[in-house]
Amino acid sequence: MRMGRDKALLPWPPVAPGAPAVNTLLGAMIDLLQGYCDLVLVVAGQNVEHLQPVVDAHGAFLVINSRPERGQFSSIQVGMQEVLNRGRDAAFLALVDRPPVLPGTLDALREAFLTGGPGIWAVAPELARQGSTIHGHPILVGRDMLEKFLRAPADTNARDVLHQHREHIVYVPVDDERVAANIDTRDDYERLLRSGTISAETTF
Repeated sequence: MRMGRDKALLPWPPVAPGAPAVNTLLGAMIDLLQGYCDLVLVVAGQNVEHLQPVVDAHGAFLVINSRPERGQFSSIQVGMQEVLNRGRDAAFLALVDRPPVLPGTLDALREAFLTGGPGIWAVAPELARQGSTIHGHPILVGRDMLEKFLRAPADTNARDVLHQHREHIVYVPVDDERVAANIDTRDDYERLLRSGTISAETTF
């Protein structure tokens, strides 16, 4: 961990060093998603003992990836299989170590998905920045895309699976910098403390 600690447990909103935390990135993400989903699943691997108290406190459900050494994509697959096991056929896929997006972004994604028709398997936010566009997170995936993820080889990644089926994805323009937020290092987080800005990268 380049942060020196589990990023999902960083205080959110950010607080000055030594100040008490109101919430964490993970807790804030759970709180946000509960307004849009009937259940929230959190996939954990080696960090299960650290995440369990937060998951329980916020009313979510913990799913354990028994082989986390296979990488992040394996955790995505474990989570998606659990979505189907629990009788659901659509889900928001969100990263627990990123700032939660604005509620309006989830509203826009859900509306695009519900009105997209059977040929739309997923929707993702798109942010315009300095003459280019960034495809961010979270994404909302339906059963067809869930199954594509589950059938993909373990050594692939989410971006590759989505690109293979880009004709079935709708990218929704949003005015929300958080869709491209990336707190990857301690410097990123400290910069957020100082100025409220976060480095960005294309996620999907």
